[in-house]
Amino acid sequence: MTKFALSPDREKHVEEILSRYPNRQAACIPVLHVCQEQNGWISDEVVEWVAARLDLSAAHVKGVVTFYTLFNKEPVGKHQVWVCRTLSCALRGADEILHHCEKRLGIHVGETTKDGKVTLRTAECLASCGTAPMIQVDKDYYENLTTAEVDRILDRLIK
Repeated sequence: MTKFALSPDREKHVEEILSRYPNRQAACIPVLHVCQEQNGWISDEVVEWVAARLDLSAAHVKGVVTFYTLFNKEPVGKHQVWVCRTLSCALRGADEILHHCEKRLGIHVGETTKDGKVTLRTAECLASCGTAPMIQVDKDYYENLTTAEVDRILDRLIK
């Protein structure tokens, strides 16, 4: 098993993060984000690396990872599609959008397509209530959706 290590550019980014925080524990979440950007998910090796790098217990780092839904606890697809399910989105068709995504991708929420391209998730709120229904794909928001627009978005992801 290979040990986790950050690329030189990401290691430099971690150094910048550490310079902005009053203590290493406060930097845990942003450092985990840098690791997830590189690795795609937070493996046990990443937890051990962050714990050693920040002089924290592995139990503390694991607690952070398991508490926050923004950290992937297992490998995910190249793209993550988050369907907002808060009340505003639900009232404007989020369930239809979600079921359409499941049917179109051939997976259920929490699963990844067989080709590893897309992981489908739901979110409680993506803060776009006035433009519901909406989805987030990686870091991009798509609002006022119809199933036809969802098809165009998914087509770009799976080709």
